[in-house]
Amino acid sequence: MNERTTIMILPKRLKKGDTIGVIAPSGHLREVNIDDVEKSLIDMGYNVKMYESCYSVDRGYLSGKDELRAKDLQDAFEDKNIDAVFCIRGGYGAARLLDLIDFDIIKNNPKIFLGLSDITALHIAFNQKCDLVTYHGPVGRRFVDMDEYTKESVFKNISTDCEINFENPKGEEIITLYNGICEGEIVGGNLSLINTSLGTEYEIDTKDKILFIEETSEYVYNVDKMINHLHMAGKFEDCKGIIFGDFDNCRKVRDEDWAVEDIINEIAQRYKKPTIYNLQSGHCVPVGTIPLGAMCYLDATNKIVRFDYSNC
Repeated sequence: MNERTTIMILPKRLKKGDTIGVIAPSGHLREVNIDDVEKSLIDMGYNVKMYESCYSVDRGYLSGKDELRAKDLQDAFEDKNIDAVFCIRGGYGAARLLDLIDFDIIKNNPKIFLGLSDITALHIAFNQKCDLVTYHGPVGRRFVDMDEYTKESVFKNISTDCEINFENPKGEEIITLYNGICEGEIVGGNLSLINTSLGTEYEIDTKDKILFIEETSEYVYNVDKMINHLHMAGKFEDCKGIIFGDFDNCRKVRDEDWAVEDIINEIAQRYKKPTIYNLQSGHCVPVGTIPLGAMCYLDATNKIVRFDYSNC
């Protein structure tokens, strides 16, 4: 694969018996019992340390005050006994931590960092400021009664350093929107959070990269608005290729409204770059894991997506 000017840091691989630190940098856990999250990871063969933010609430929608959540994040990276850092859920709040984080702590203590949705704010920052490969994959609450596809995808990515082909779950077809082949570092995540980064110090850089986008629970016109914002910001112009993931529960207001597929196909035809849709990563279940910051080979014509860790 093509060489990059910046060598990304591939964190140490996770093995059974290692210790996972579970933090809550965004919203507080409501969907499942916190003890069940801990037990699930222990049953998989790992030691677990649950941080205070997992048990805290602030404003009704945050897992404790910003300072607590930022401290837990930094402490988990600095603790030599912690081998990986898992986020317990998304929601809202991760972007509030960006100005509180000492990014040297993250860069000097590279570890597996796993989460999605609101965690996109941290993925973008860690990729760009710390040169760290991070993992867009299931949050901690999803480890309770986790399906085999999701489990295999996440642990293959964080436990091995070989080339990995992304394969959708059975019955879910990857759709080609524009033919072609490209290679580049894969970046992105949740559409709303990518948009939130624009105009800030933490703005996503898509230059010569492959842009991955997913979204959930938005009206289609809001998806249109955010996609158009990325268009006007030059993010599609800059990138080499586009991977549209899952757009869970993104719904029309009226029957005559365009569908998500119409909006993203318009982008594909406008930019004429290798583009695929329905890669099963995002808020879907099962969910595939993507190593953000790793090199990606995209063959949109033959619907092949491959991640390569050898240049890290």
